[in-house]
Amino acid sequence: MGLPASLARDISPPRPSKRRRTSATDIGSSKAKDTLQSDANPTVPKTLPALAAVEAGKVKIDDHLTYFKSHLVKSSRNTRIGVPRLSIDAFAALYHSNAHSGGHHFVVHQHNHPIAGVHYDLRLQFSETSSMSFALPKGLPGNPNSKSIGRMAIETRVHNYWNHLIESASRKTGSLIIWDTGTYYILPRTKRKNGMPSPQTKDNDETEDDEVANEGSEVAGGECQESSKLVAAFKARYIRLRLHGTRLLNNYTVVLRLPSNEIVKKPTARRNGRRRRSQRSPATRTPATSDDEASIAHPSVNEEAADQDLDTDTEEDDLTRATNAYPGSTNDIGSVHQRRWFLQLDRQNSGFRLDSSGEGRGKWTGGFNPFFVRGRDHERSVVTGRLARDVESDEGVEGFVGRGGWIGIEH
Repeated sequence: MGLPASLARDISPPRPSKRRRTSATDIGSSKAKDTLQSDANPTVPKTLPALAAVEAGKVKIDDHLTYFKSHLVKSSRNTRIGVPRLSIDAFAALYHSNAHSGGHHFVVHQHNHPIAGVHYDLRLQFSETSSMSFALPKGLPGNPNSKSIGRMAIETRVHNYWNHLIESASRKTGSLIIWDTGTYYILPRTKRKNGMPSPQTKDNDETEDDEVANEGSEVAGGECQESSKLVAAFKARYIRLRLHGTRLLNNYTVVLRLPSNEIVKKPTARRNGRRRRSQRSPATRTPATSDDEASIAHPSVNEEAADQDLDTDTEEDDLTRATNAYPGSTNDIGSVHQRRWFLQLDRQNSGFRLDSSGEGRGKWTGGFNPFFVRGRDHERSVVTGRLARDVESDEGVEGFVGRGGWIGIEH
């Protein structure tokens, strides 16, 4: 009996754009075998299957941490001072310490996909085996004074927790690097001054017990509650998420919110054709359902959403599509593929304050040092220090042509 189609699937990217296709073919060209130093890892065979084969699920292994760590060690690069880095031993210890039902590990992958193009995958562990996943076409916001505080976040398949370890490349899936990794914390929703919960994030809303909640999650026993808090927030369709990583420090906080017109969305059958952009309904072109929601989404987000079409997970079997979870993971949280969330930088809980006087009046100050996400030619892995092209070279992927046209938000 042949392998099911799901074992040859891609790591889930967002839907591709109609605007440009690449000349890359779907022929894997990764190295067929990788030789490991058995003296350093006596329990690991000298010869292991190619990284891309393990990533795609074609080969089953018992110890993903040992397997992927060995690849990361061999691929590590020296980087200049100031580039965010996490040692591979610390990365492995972080992953191992969260490999339980109360784990609260996160990873942000930069994914240079041949069809969908460059995007960033945010994965949040919610159980011992599984992580919810969001594709961020423009990455995480890092400038409190940006005109594009709102971003689109596309809900994708539930992934295996071991996917957090991956840095890989192939012609078919493109390249993945670990843009950041660490632990997350769930902060409570804001409350209006009258004590009623706010239906959406607003910068002037008061937050209930933010400091207490954050400190409580740091103490012994507190962190075991974060995964259950995440699931509850996900089901409430409103997640106030604090990420503590290697790049993302100093209380970096965002809000993920599902617009009301996306709540009723159900898994859809794969379409054979594509509708023209002009034929799409106004509701599809502009996901916001109220003036408040529209003010959060920058016009470029809506234009970007209109260009999204079918996802590129074309080789999944019926079970994967029906459950919205890859083999080995479990979707018991009600995740729905391709729902569009809004992601917004929570400026107040990230430590910023609005200047009301002087030359900086009307500007947000304090907090972390602002950053911009500049894409595959600039962003390095926090674990190995590699660029996307370094990963492609290490995995023997030659002549890879990614989709062009990606432009970071720097305004």
